[in-house]
Amino acid sequence: MLVKDIMTSCVSCVKPDSTVSQVAKQMKQENIGSIPVCNDSGRVLGIITDRDIVLRSVAEGDNSLKAQDIMSQNITCATPSMNAHDAALLFSNHQIRRLPVISNDRLVGILSLGDIAQKNILVDEAGDALSAISKPNGLR
Repeated sequence: MLVKDIMTSCVSCVKPDSTVSQVAKQMKQENIGSIPVCNDSGRVLGIITDRDIVLRSVAEGDNSLKAQDIMSQNITCATPSMNAHDAALLFSNHQIRRLPVISNDRLVGILSLGDIAQKNILVDEAGDALSAISKPNGLR
């Protein structure tokens, strides 16, 4: 099975100059725990999680921060044609829960650890990834 078969293809993103408040409101409205940060051409620059907002903005008491200030950069991505098993290994190896899916340097979807588990695909790999992610590792 390929990533394109199980990814969520209708994915929104925020701009690097979006305020943290705007990002949080969009995440709340869409009921999502992370959101990619993309430039005007759809190239993924980073990703922001609800945890990033709490630890890098709220806990610091800085309301002036922008998405580019708190996003995780140099992120791991998948491609639509990647084998789902290989994607599951990325979750475990990089201790992440979500993978932006890119094609031709543009965001085309997102794959979550939950997508893999929900489809009953690679149950062992999904469990291994969740176990690896759950280990304390500091701020990511």
